[in-house]
Amino acid sequence: MKHTVAPKIRLLYFPSLVNHHNFKCICTISPPSLQNLLNNNSNSLEFSLVSALKSVSSSRSLTPHGHQLHCLVIKSGLGSNLFIQNSLISMYSKTGMFSCARSIFDSSHNLDYVSCNIMLAGLVKYGHLEDAYKLFVKMPLRNCVSFTTMIMGFSQNECYEDAIELFREMRLSGVVPGEVTFASVIPAYARFDANRTSAKLLHGLVLKLGLHMSRLVSTNLLLLYCLSSSLKDARIIFDRMVERNVVTWNVMLNGYVKAGLVDLARELFERIPGKDVVSWGTMIDGYVQIGRLREALALYGEMRHTGSCPNEVMIVDIISACSQTTKLIEGQQFHVLAVKMGFNCYDFMQATLVHFYGACGKVELAYSQFKEGNKDHVACWNALIAGLMKNGRVDDATHLFSIMPERDVFSWSSMISGYSQNGQFNLAIELFHQMIVKRFKPNEITMISVFSAISSLGSLKEGRFAHEYIYSNKIPITDNLSAAIIDMYAKCGNIDFALEVFHQIRDEAKNVSSWNAIICGLAMHGRAEASLRVFSDLQTRNINPNSITFIGVLSACCHAGLVEAGERHFQSMKILYDLEPNIKHYGCMVDMLSRTGRLKEAEELIKSMPMEADVVIWGTLLAACKMHENTDIGERAAENLAKVEPTHGPSRVLLSNLYADVGRWDDAFQVRKAMRSGKLSRSPGYSGVV
Repeated sequence: MKHTVAPKIRLLYFPSLVNHHNFKCICTISPPSLQNLLNNNSNSLEFSLVSALKSVSSSRSLTPHGHQLHCLVIKSGLGSNLFIQNSLISMYSKTGMFSCARSIFDSSHNLDYVSCNIMLAGLVKYGHLEDAYKLFVKMPLRNCVSFTTMIMGFSQNECYEDAIELFREMRLSGVVPGEVTFASVIPAYARFDANRTSAKLLHGLVLKLGLHMSRLVSTNLLLLYCLSSSLKDARIIFDRMVERNVVTWNVMLNGYVKAGLVDLARELFERIPGKDVVSWGTMIDGYVQIGRLREALALYGEMRHTGSCPNEVMIVDIISACSQTTKLIEGQQFHVLAVKMGFNCYDFMQATLVHFYGACGKVELAYSQFKEGNKDHVACWNALIAGLMKNGRVDDATHLFSIMPERDVFSWSSMISGYSQNGQFNLAIELFHQMIVKRFKPNEITMISVFSAISSLGSLKEGRFAHEYIYSNKIPITDNLSAAIIDMYAKCGNIDFALEVFHQIRDEAKNVSSWNAIICGLAMHGRAEASLRVFSDLQTRNINPNSITFIGVLSACCHAGLVEAGERHFQSMKILYDLEPNIKHYGCMVDMLSRTGRLKEAEELIKSMPMEADVVIWGTLLAACKMHENTDIGERAAENLAKVEPTHGPSRVLLSNLYADVGRWDDAFQVRKAMRSGKLSRSPGYSGVV
């Protein structure tokens, strides 16, 4: 059958629909022929139009053909056909012409729930979330697609609580969630309230609905378990998955890395088939986060040998690690790489480089990098301020802060932290109050610096104000912030309130920082038994102590004279927790043994140390020798102390007093005479709390 081509209508040909004879020439039909076709075979034309519109939806380049089809729909009188109408709304929405889709939807009086779902998806896709929810509420019938689309919209726009509430409403409405529903709502739980209870409930529902074999659903459950620190549950799901892709492997890998289990992460990493740049980047970041830069760089070298190239995130991670460890040469090599790959034009890369040079003490290079960067990028200003503060150039940092074109919360935090680090505690607190007056809301990092300054001043009044400010302004209390609050109360003399804060957050603590603060605080206040009870409680929980924990524990044992208990805890560091004692732990043990008169054991312990003893350790032993009138060990301690610091006056005073106590007046006089001739001085004492 041959048709006369209508004027100004081009031939449309869709290879995917060559089996539909009527469709091949659908846009070449003249009006009389079209009327005949409608009369004789309207179902065939309807099907052809719906199929053609679906094909157009697959590519924006076919949009002009979509317009022609729309014209044909109008010409054919099929504009009120519900199926064709829905296809037109879908086609315009998917090809980026959402205003046309909305116009058809708003002008139509013949809509069903499918029409609403298509429109709902378009509104969500183009960010019209409020309009989407208004339409959702008005829909006469809401099915799984409706709920899933709206949940997806909330989740993608970081409205996680709204997504979770809508999911609960969906369950109460009796609508059964599907695979995509779970793929949208599980990430919302993960971002808003990642806890094991929620993970278990969702996991149970997935099993009940038979969706546990879905790779998409299982991968999202894996993410939720990892973020809720339930790695054993996550690993069970991972091991039971029949089919995994690289995303699944990366989620499990990231779970281990974020938990600090880098060795387990490395074992998993070696098994990943077809590693991508995210796999390499995650593993490298794992080493970076725990300070194992050498292994991170070695792994980077392996990656380059495989032919994989780093992305900008990986380079930023490595340069940031070089900042923390002040590895200037290595960091400069990656600076060169960033320039070579064209990443140096990114604002965040510029800020990273400014921070790197400042951290490495190269302030002029930091200034030079700052001048090359975007002056409108506030992070570059913040990085330079932090670098100046780190290098003691407080006045320069203050001037830079005063001329900033724009400030954010990190600008204020950098200044407050800098003042605190440089001993300008009053200025830090004053700036905190200015920040509040200027209507900038402090964050966790700001408040940690504020509490550090308050702790150093011992101002309980300021501490209570800052604590109340946190609660009244609903600043999220993290483990590190809790530790700062507890430490502040302990150092300001109110250990009972420090204990009260600790008991409020104890069961929710995810790391050891809060435990360390109260253990060390109690030990500092001489409440050794309470400190050791808290440590015993910590040992029953799924939180590992670190080196700071044992400083508090050993200090408590020292104050209470519990030498045997102290020795057990000291030995358990390596045996139970694989922690190498540092000079502070040895100092605690020397103090503990010396106080109880076991001076020979203390001296032998010093000799066995894997590092050189410092002034504090030899001074501790010398002071104990005076107390116990042991001149032999005291003389050796004084001699070694003089080798470490020849101008240390207090040690010579101790030795002189030791000689005087045992009646060796001539020796005491000679020490005093040597002090005067050597112009040694004794530092005056002072109190940190007024």
